[in-house]
Amino acid sequence: MADESAFDKKKAHRAKHAGRKAEKKKKKHQIDQSNLTARQRNPKAFAIQSAVRAERQFRRREDVIAKKQHIPQVDKTPLEPPPIVVAVVGPPRVGKTTLINNLIKSFIKTNVTSTNGPITVVTSKKRRITIIECNNDINSMIDIAKCADLVLLLCDASFGFEMEIFEFLNICQVHGMPKIMGVLTHLDMIKNAKTLKQIKKTLKHRFWTEVYPGAKLFYLSGIIHGEYLRNEIKNLCRFISVMKFRALSWRTTHAYVLADRLEDLTSQETIRKDPKVNRDVVLYGYVRGVPLMKEAMVHIAGVGDMKISELSYLPDPCPMPSREKKRHLLERERQIYAPFSGVGGIVYDKDAVYIELKGSHSHKQEDEETNEKKALLKNVSETVETLDEQMQESGFKLFSGGAVIYPDMVKDDEYLQLNKKGQESSDDSGEEDDSDNDSGIDQSEKDVEKASKLPWDNVESDVDEDKGGREAGDESPDDQASESDSDDEDFSVKWKEKLGEKATVAYLERQKTSKNIMKLVYGEFDIGNKTREKKVDSSDDSGDEEIGGLFKKVTDTQKKKQKEKQQLDLDECSFFYALNKPNLRNWTIDENKQYLINCFVTGKRSADEDAEQLLKLDDIDDEELYGDFEDLETGEKHKAEEKFEKEATKRKAEPTKAEILEKKMKLKAKFDAEYDNPDDHRIKGDHSYYEALKAEALKQSELNKSVFDNLDNGLRIEVEGFRPGLYVRMLFKGMPAEFVTNMEPSYPILIGALNMAEQNIGFVSCKVKKHRWYKKILKTNDPLIISLGWRRFQTLPIYSKIEDDLKYRYLKYTPEHVTCNMSFYGPITPQNTGFLALQTVNNNSNEIKNIGFRIAATGSVNEINKSTQIVKKLKLVGTPLKIYKKTAFIKDMFTSTLEVAKFEGARIKTVSGIRGQIKKALNKPEGAFRATFEDKILMSDIIFCRTWFKVDVTRFYAPVVNLLLPIGAKNAWQGMKTKGQLKRERSIKNDANSDSMYTEVQRKPKVFKPLVIPKALQKGLPYKFKPKEKSTTLSGKDSNEKFKNRVAVVKSPYEHKVSSVMKMIKTNYEKKKEVQKEQTAQRLQTHKKQLEEEEWRKIKRQKELKKKICRHLSKMGNKRKPQM
Repeated sequence: MADESAFDKKKAHRAKHAGRKAEKKKKKHQIDQSNLTARQRNPKAFAIQSAVRAERQFRRREDVIAKKQHIPQVDKTPLEPPPIVVAVVGPPRVGKTTLINNLIKSFIKTNVTSTNGPITVVTSKKRRITIIECNNDINSMIDIAKCADLVLLLCDASFGFEMEIFEFLNICQVHGMPKIMGVLTHLDMIKNAKTLKQIKKTLKHRFWTEVYPGAKLFYLSGIIHGEYLRNEIKNLCRFISVMKFRALSWRTTHAYVLADRLEDLTSQETIRKDPKVNRDVVLYGYVRGVPLMKEAMVHIAGVGDMKISELSYLPDPCPMPSREKKRHLLERERQIYAPFSGVGGIVYDKDAVYIELKGSHSHKQEDEETNEKKALLKNVSETVETLDEQMQESGFKLFSGGAVIYPDMVKDDEYLQLNKKGQESSDDSGEEDDSDNDSGIDQSEKDVEKASKLPWDNVESDVDEDKGGREAGDESPDDQASESDSDDEDFSVKWKEKLGEKATVAYLERQKTSKNIMKLVYGEFDIGNKTREKKVDSSDDSGDEEIGGLFKKVTDTQKKKQKEKQQLDLDECSFFYALNKPNLRNWTIDENKQYLINCFVTGKRSADEDAEQLLKLDDIDDEELYGDFEDLETGEKHKAEEKFEKEATKRKAEPTKAEILEKKMKLKAKFDAEYDNPDDHRIKGDHSYYEALKAEALKQSELNKSVFDNLDNGLRIEVEGFRPGLYVRMLFKGMPAEFVTNMEPSYPILIGALNMAEQNIGFVSCKVKKHRWYKKILKTNDPLIISLGWRRFQTLPIYSKIEDDLKYRYLKYTPEHVTCNMSFYGPITPQNTGFLALQTVNNNSNEIKNIGFRIAATGSVNEINKSTQIVKKLKLVGTPLKIYKKTAFIKDMFTSTLEVAKFEGARIKTVSGIRGQIKKALNKPEGAFRATFEDKILMSDIIFCRTWFKVDVTRFYAPVVNLLLPIGAKNAWQGMKTKGQLKRERSIKNDANSDSMYTEVQRKPKVFKPLVIPKALQKGLPYKFKPKEKSTTLSGKDSNEKFKNRVAVVKSPYEHKVSSVMKMIKTNYEKKKEVQKEQTAQRLQTHKKQLEEEEWRKIKRQKELKKKICRHLSKMGNKRKPQM
């Protein structure tokens, strides 16, 4: 039965999980996830799975952020910064000139034939760059590293990195690391793709090791028709255009100029008389770094220290593009300025402009555009008839089949006749017409406008014209006839004619001469947005179409604006009285006065400007806040006034523009705070301190820029100096003639300003370390060329080491891998300024092969002193003259009694280590003295006196003046030579010093006296320390040696047996004694134990007896106590 009931049970309904209907049902209940983020769609996937891993990720992220952070610096860049100096550096034959030509062509779409000296180019709306090529000279490398903002380091990929690249990188590290971008060339020389990939990877990692990991490295794959690939150059140009730069410490405290133009102002007569006379030279360039002051001392690298005789600024020869919003630069704004390369054709000077005419035959080579312009100008200049006569003779057709209409056929009405009279007016009105024609409006348009005026306007103009004609003296015959007729008329009748017109003319004349009081009080003001329209007109005029290069086509908008402008000019008058002019306001009526009242301080303002209204509205806001309320103490009911409510509703209905903008900004800030923070789910570090530093630096930079903004340009330069970005002209008097005659544009002319302290020369103490790639160690007082600050000079350094007692100890050579102190005589430079040292700047190939890496040492300035305290160890040697126990007379250490007196009390020491002290000088011999020692010395002892001797730094300072050398020899400057170099050049050999020769030393063995111990001392010594052999000889021979020559005794067999028996007996006896000794020791031990046991028993008995006595005494004591 159970089975049947199971079968009768109905089957439960099962919903479909697959199929079309199931999919539809799923889609109905499914949420649209198209707008959801990945975190919202699957939150579990983004949940923290491991707290340790999350902490590690957070720490890693914070480390990356901290590495990117720099200490915020105050931005000192001006509004118009100077061009960025881009230096192209590399070994010879690597493609520097080709790259510069390609960059210039990419920026300004122009080919440049010569690339001598700095080339300034406008690259974008906000940036200019100065490209300069660095030649293969260590002097040029040093100067360019001091002024370059960006360095393009070229490397031949087929050869690899050369020594010049590593030298330049070391120079940059010392003088402040600019931005460096590597460029690999000659990649087309490597044919195998796998090899090319491997070389790229190797060079990239080597470059990262030298600069920093991740430094940008560009690949120029090959040259086609003498140019690199366009896309690669364009990519490089983009990186240059958007590169950001961080200010270097030396450049933020010093002004400097990279000269891009030179001019000699010396009179030719003076040069003819003496070609070597000092010149007056003018150098031009952009100020960089900090403002340059007038009459400042500067250092011209390669020449020396000079004083600026005259300093002024000129218009920018390569100006920044206009500030208008535009997508690309116009062709005329893509400018280039390179005077040393002869590019541009026009050179600007303080008082002249030089134009390049391209020779006498240049007119033969003209293009089509210039020919067309010349033809047009020729036609204009050759016209005989005036433009009016040509217009009178010309005609036009209104319809294709109609007749030709000429100007004579047009009938003039009275207004046109009056306009014609106006055209024949005096010189003053002619000038006004010319100014109107300049605005781009046709004369026919003006005729129509004049005809549309009211009749009294024409009368007014007619009167003005007649008056102007009379002033000019051009009286017509009709005027003369009328004057002759008027003489006959009665005067009493004549003066009454046209009184109203005369009064109007007189008023207009007064209005012309009188000043506008409103303008005097309030300045320029807008009437119907008049001034705004003027700005629009100026912008529209620039975009007019030119017809034939001479005339401008007038647009409809300009016609309309011109009409409105003239109408405004007509209405812009306060009030005057005339009966024949319609629609004039009487300004004496109170209704009309209301229009003028609001123009003054006492007038009414708009709701958002009037202070009274704003205060009332604040009160209204308070009333709205509280509304109707009842005072519970007094029971009074207070209601808000209705008028305030009306005004408040009115204000709410019509909010001002400022209120609307403020409301929008608040809503936007609220929205940003809630929704514009996608990283809220992440744990963030505390960066408030860094943000505060950034904000403080930004605030300071804005304050610096705003201080001098309101000053006049001349006054600002007097106060601030010539700010960075200005193009200046510097006059130097007394410049060596070789600087001008041996001028070579490929060598940079760097002019660096010197601060007040840097103009002095003294002793400089530095921390220095020999470069690990330099082969030789450096020797004290060997001449060394040092690049420090703006200067390059040769000096004689002294190396020293700081001892524990802060003493500078003289070193003859530099340590191998440790820093040491270096002192030299040179220019005073601020502390922590980096410098590098070279032993030669000569580019002789044989010398470079021998030296290899040319940078000998690098370091930084420690301190500046006017004196040095370097000491050298000096040992004074003497020998005993006489010895009296612990006192001795010493000779040969000093030469005079005075020297001994100076060293009284000095410590001395023997070679064996016995210490002593100098006491007093002796009379004879000269220089001998008495000394005491802690023990008796011997006559053979040598006595030393250790002293410290001060070493003076040699005062030698010679600037490197390579720019004064002849052309072709500027890289061969030679300063002071070492003694070894001079001997090698002249084949001089040193004489052999016998003391310095290595010879075999033969020494006799030293014979010491035997040790004799006194008998009194022997008695107190233990037996083993007592001398056993009493027989000692002075000859040093053993006492046993005297028996060597005696005859030996030979024993018989019997004697042998006897001696052996005796030996056996002796052995048995010794054995027996040992046994007895052991037995005695055992007996003593057992006896000792017995005694200890007896003693223990005795003590035990005594203790038991004590107990019994104490027990008995206690019992007796208890019996005596009375019972309670």
